Amino acid sequence: MPKIVFRETGEVIEGVENVRDFLSRYGVVYDRWGVDRLPENLKSNYDLTPEEQQQIIDAYKEELEKLKKEKGYVAEDIVVLSEKTPNLDDLMEKFKREHHHQDDEVRFVVDGSGIFPVKIEGKIVEIHVEAGDLIIVPAGARHWFELDENKRIKCIRVFKTPAGWEAIYNENEKATMND
Repeated sequence: MPKIVFRETGEVIEGVENVRDFLSRYGVVYDRWGVDRLPENLKSNYDLTPEEQQQIIDAYKEELEKLKKEKGYVAEDIVVLSEKTPNLDDLMEKFKREHHHQDDEVRFVVDGSGIFPVKIEGKIVEIHVEAGDLIIVPAGARHWFELDENKRIKCIRVFKTPAGWEAIYNENEKATMND
């Protein structure tokens, strides 16, 4: 079940409609696409071939095309983080640094789970995501990403341009996806 946790107070908001309603007030999109249409091997496999990655993307072609048309996105790919990911701890240190992007950060969770802390009105709001959840953090919103206790997540990422996805840690510092 989707949930939001306020870091400072521990207050929790749960349930699809409650989470969607709260986040929409701040320009964050939350939706559920579900993962029932995917065969188990595509959900649980964390060592995907390019063909298997494309099968996952193809399974969500209708939703992705609608999203691309509505929001101007042009490309998608798959990102996988797990114990099999080389240098996972170093990579997570980069993802855990507060940043924003010039474009939206779009993630559809195929398997696993994680946390997107987002600054909303100066407070840190943890958006807990799991398989079937779609989240769109708007351009300019300060946020970061953390793996939860499961230490694995597999997502479809959607982009307008690779340059728009570059993390901007502060006004004087910029890093690309390849840093």
